[in-house]
Amino acid sequence: MAGHSALGVTTIRRAELAEKATSMTVSNDRAVQRALEAAGVEFIDENGGGAGVRLKKPRRTATAKK
Repeated sequence: MAGHSALGVTTIRRAELAEKATSMTVSNDRAVQRALEAAGVEFIDENGGGAGVRLKKPRRTATAKK
């Protein structure tokens, strides 16, 4: 994740080990989110059931729709 988000390994490890979600700066948090989205993770807004994440469905190609 560090390489894909252009953040240092120490920054990622510190965020993973933190008990509070506010351990990273806003820009670092956004960098991690962009890297996860590029890897196929979709962030879901809170809709009564709470915010969450899921994997995006793969796009179907024109030949795969047959």
